[in-house]
This record gives sequence, structure tokens and C-alpha cells, in this order.
Amino acid sequence: MSYKNPVPTVDIIIELIDRPHRPIILIERHNEPLGWALPGGFVDYGEPVEVAARREAEEEIGLQVELIEQLLVYSDPSRDPRQHTISIVFLATATGEPLAGDDAKNVGIFEPWSVPGNLCFDHDRILRDYWRYRHYGIRPRLG
Repeated sequence: MSYKNPVPTVDIIIELIDRPHRPIILIERHNEPLGWALPGGFVDYGEPVEVAARREAEEEIGLQVELIEQLLVYSDPSRDPRQHTISIVFLATATGEPLAGDDAKNVGIFEPWSVPGNLCFDHDRILRDYWRYRHYGIRPRLG
């Protein structure tokens, strides 16, 4: 019997704590779907999600991050046009200068008012949830 299960992924909202206003890092994707996205990617078999988040951050932006907490799990079957994924979203901090690597074509540092409009996946929703939590202390709701 063959099973068709969702694929686990991680996304990381990384605040640069060595800069005013603690801006976040986004990557411009080199592969489809094109656009801007949170750093992140697929969890390898046998890999804890926390390890996957740190690995993806280092591969995509060249920085070591400190994971602070999990924001929420996003699992809408339509969140990724390639396949059904489940993303565990982490809040993290870092210092230094991010550099585009792995499948990142470019890297950008953004304040809430300067985030580009062409975000991939459901990252617009994730960032709305994050800013609501960050600025007002209101945790995102499930469902």
C-alpha cells in the first residue's frame, strides 16, 4: 500500500537584533515558485525540526540563528503549489550580514512597512500573524 502524506518543512522569521527596529530577513527564491520568502525548507528524514531550521538558515543566509520559540504550524493543503506541506514556523534572532546562498537568489533586510508584495507560499499570512504577535502580544489562532 502506498501512502501520500504531507511533507514537513520549516520557516524561520529571523530578527536582526544588532540593528535598529529588529528588521527581518527574507530571501528572493532562485527556484519556482519565484518571489520573496522566509528562509526555510524541507526537513530531512531523521532530522529534528529545530536542527532543520538552523541548517536552512545557515544554508540560505549564511548566519547562525538562535531559535526563540515556535509561532504556529501552518498546514493548509494549498499553501505550497508544488505539494502539500506542513510548516513549523520558528521565531529566531541573529546578528551579522546575511548572504544569499543555497537556493536564494538574493537576500533582503526588511522593516514591516517595506516588505515586498510578491511573497511566496502563505508567507504574507505568516508575517501578518507574526507582526500581530510581536507588536500586540496576540498569538495567532489555529484554523
